[in-house]
Amino acid sequence: MQELVSIIMPSYNTGKFIAKSIESVLKQTYFYWELIIIDDCSTDNTDNIIKKFLKDERIIYLKNNKNSGASVSRNRALKKANGRWIAFLDSDDMWKPKKLESQISFMKNNNYCFSYTCYEEIDENGIPLKIRVSGPSKITQRSMFNYCWPGCLTVMYDASKIGLVQISNIKKNNDYAMWLKVCKKSDCYLLNECLAEYRRGRVGSISTQNYRNLIAWHYKLFHEVEEQNVIISLLNTGKNLLFGIYKKIKYIKKYK
Repeated sequence: MQELVSIIMPSYNTGKFIAKSIESVLKQTYFYWELIIIDDCSTDNTDNIIKKFLKDERIIYLKNNKNSGASVSRNRALKKANGRWIAFLDSDDMWKPKKLESQISFMKNNNYCFSYTCYEEIDENGIPLKIRVSGPSKITQRSMFNYCWPGCLTVMYDASKIGLVQISNIKKNNDYAMWLKVCKKSDCYLLNECLAEYRRGRVGSISTQNYRNLIAWHYKLFHEVEEQNVIISLLNTGKNLLFGIYKKIKYIKKYK
């Protein structure tokens, strides 16, 4: 018997992209899922785009009363989720058709309760950048503090083992804050297949932030969310910078 997957999709002003994201879910070879979309008071045509898909009863559409940020949206969606398996897909990214089927099989066959996959990068217009991103085969709690290895669009965990995850209201790095919580209960394992497409370079996305802002948000994550002292927070921030360089060398590869 197939088990339900709850897919968490926060949205904000992604009317240009969200149809492709939803369509990539509809094309999954694993059919037993619910897609929980939480719109954070979009001011573009996101609302009209989403409504076109609501004829599929597996799609649940919620809207925040005020603009609250991705962490609040994800927390709300997670409380609504009914599935054993929890997966994440941002509203400008896409999955390959066998993403859910392959990842659930990988986790069940190996008795894993936390996993991620490789992904490919595309530009704002959906054109492949011919860049493949992978990561360590196993991420422990310690190595997760070193760096946020998983791409959000690739992560899945077993809620029957991990339980309900709720994160602090932090503007940036809220997905990282979530993986740090989950990794305290389980190591994370890589399914070494490219099963998703990450849209890089969109205005407002994390990939367009400058390094000074990224450093500040990493420190805030460790100091305020993880409640580490100043020295440990600075050390972890520094390690993130170093392991970020290591990731670019070892795990981000261009192909022809």
